[in-house]
Amino acid sequence: MDHVEEFIRYLKFEKRYSVHTQKAYEADIIQFKDYIATEYEASVDQASDVVIRSWVISRIENSSSKRSLNRKLSSLRQFYKYLLREGVVDQNPMLRILSMKIDKTVPSFISETEMRFLLEKLEYSKDYEGVRDKAVLQMFYHTGIRLSELIDLKVEDVDFSQKQVKVFGKRSKERIIPLLNEHVADLNNYLKERQALFGSSKGSLFLTISGNVLYPKLVYRFVNSYLSRVTSVNQKSPHVLRHAFATHMLNDGADLNAVKEILGHVSLSSTQIYTHSSVEQLKKVYKQAHPRGDH
Repeated sequence: MDHVEEFIRYLKFEKRYSVHTQKAYEADIIQFKDYIATEYEASVDQASDVVIRSWVISRIENSSSKRSLNRKLSSLRQFYKYLLREGVVDQNPMLRILSMKIDKTVPSFISETEMRFLLEKLEYSKDYEGVRDKAVLQMFYHTGIRLSELIDLKVEDVDFSQKQVKVFGKRSKERIIPLLNEHVADLNNYLKERQALFGSSKGSLFLTISGNVLYPKLVYRFVNSYLSRVTSVNQKSPHVLRHAFATHMLNDGADLNAVKEILGHVSLSSTQIYTHSSVEQLKKVYKQAHPRGDH
């Protein structure tokens, strides 16, 4: 077993990273491994900071975005920390490698009016898929969870008596998110359809029409389809609903730290990108309410 395989086993069994994260780390490190084998006839345990910088330059020349490159560098940092801990290398070549500076962009989101139309006015089919799709859209917008978190939800994660859902986020960190009464009622309706079709009330919460666990491409496809009916924003992905949740919560006066906890952010700075709209809302209120606001 080579160093990369050992590292992935470490991520799986000790760090308990998700399969998606494991694959991302593996792809990044193998890409680097292939590069230094081809360009330097060297192995990963022989890499220096100079070699790593040359790889970074090669990725830039291949049009890798700063965000993508930073993710790859993060993978290498974890990898070389592991190799140093295991005594495979004597020093960490990543210590002198800095991440690319990325300008923070305002996330796309849809308005409260558009969300209201999506969940209250839009016609959904009365069959299993229509009921499921609405339940999925509600789960995204009412809880702000990530796509991977939604797919991983189990029926038993929903506590109907307490009106809350247990979510396992990045690095298996658990958090509890409250559910609205209307959402709980619709979830119950969905589960009735689910049980009638598949005869089971256990396992993954959201299933395909064939009874399998939902997969990302399918969710992207139907979320895009529904959002296209209510909004003209360019990005129409599940993450837009997460953005909408955070922005609308903050606009309506929610505490920043509370939103941070619900979203499962480690750093408050990750949540602060959603305050852009709140500032605009404050300006609007200020202009309308101040005695000289119209001057």
